[in-house]
Amino acid sequence: MIVLTSEAASAVKNAMARTGKTEAGLRIMIETGGCAGHKYLIGLDAEPRSDDVVVESAGVKVFIDPDSQSLLAGLRVDFVESLEGSGFTFDNPNAASKCSCGKSFG
Repeated sequence: MIVLTSEAASAVKNAMARTGKTEAGLRIMIETGGCAGHKYLIGLDAEPRSDDVVVESAGVKVFIDPDSQSLLAGLRVDFVESLEGSGFTFDNPNAASKCSCGKSFG
């Protein structure tokens, strides 16, 4: 199960409103690469693909492709704002290690 914090859900809903995609969902994928072996890819998608798993967290539909499912089980997504900038953070219990950028894990 993927969990979005209220801050992450709010950021996604604001992005949906700004782009006019109020019925969209958040796609979260894992791609090979990044400094630690795997990296997160996120974006808005109008609708799920036929083989996606769709979960809902904090009022946001989340689309997950079959190849990413096992690596995303238990993922917690947050959105933080700081002096250095703002963005999504990922707390993944499946990550054996992660890089300092927070966008990649091994």
